[in-house]
Amino acid sequence: MCLMKNNMIPAISNEGNLSSYMRQIKKFPLLEAKNEYMLAKAWKEQGDVKAAHKLVTSHLRLVAKIASGYRGYGLPLSDLISEGNIGMMHAVKRFEPEKGFRLATYAMWWIKASIQEYILRSWSLVKIGTTAAQKKLFFNLKKIKSKISALDEGDLTPEQVDKISTELSVPKKEVVSMNRRISGSDYSLNAPVTKDGEGEWQDWLEDETQNQEATFADTEEYLLKKNIMEDALKVLSDREKDIIYERQLNEKPLTLEDLSIRYGVSRERIRQIESKAFEKLQIEMKVRAKEINLIK
Repeated sequence: MCLMKNNMIPAISNEGNLSSYMRQIKKFPLLEAKNEYMLAKAWKEQGDVKAAHKLVTSHLRLVAKIASGYRGYGLPLSDLISEGNIGMMHAVKRFEPEKGFRLATYAMWWIKASIQEYILRSWSLVKIGTTAAQKKLFFNLKKIKSKISALDEGDLTPEQVDKISTELSVPKKEVVSMNRRISGSDYSLNAPVTKDGEGEWQDWLEDETQNQEATFADTEEYLLKKNIMEDALKVLSDREKDIIYERQLNEKPLTLEDLSIRYGVSRERIRQIESKAFEKLQIEMKVRAKEINLIK
């Protein structure tokens, strides 16, 4: 039975009707955990499309909130929401309520993935590139800039470039290049929703119930990722765990030189251990994510 039906969710065709769309999706009630579980069972076991519809529509405000976080990439918010809604429907289609976590937690992975893939498709290879370093920068640069208070327009200072390059483990030239490509494209939450000045973006982001749902989902997602990471770390030796923590997880990462002194080996040997351990960790995390159906 197909879940991707045009009448599954309210239509959103352009920026002009966003206010109307937001009013419509606020009418859909949020679900209690028990009700959500029963609806998910009905969809999974009986193919109940009405149950799937309730699961999707009860999370449309969450999709809109997540999509709003990607407005700085120069694409219409209506398109970002539409892509996020597709991710939401995929999440419902694959959700397994017996796993023990809420749909919002599971759906956030699909919503973000769908939006991010759309952004990368939309930005041409010439404009954005598709290397691993560029993708990492594309989706993390603004967050890191905020963290180090590098919020001014224009080029980063050499010190800021060093900090970002170290934190994300990407070349300095990539940091400078990506910052120039995507800087200056943010929009204010106080900007009008429509050309006629009707409402502001923050008007529909301030819904208290919606924020409670999003906060809950954020917390659940964090805990889920944390549990996957902690389980995956068990495949590493004590030395590998220490090096991964000090290089990748610590807020103030140690240098290769620091760790080479700690372990009495060369910097190149530390780099090799880190690379091998990180590869093992990634493989194990994928295995564990597949076990709970987070990825295919």
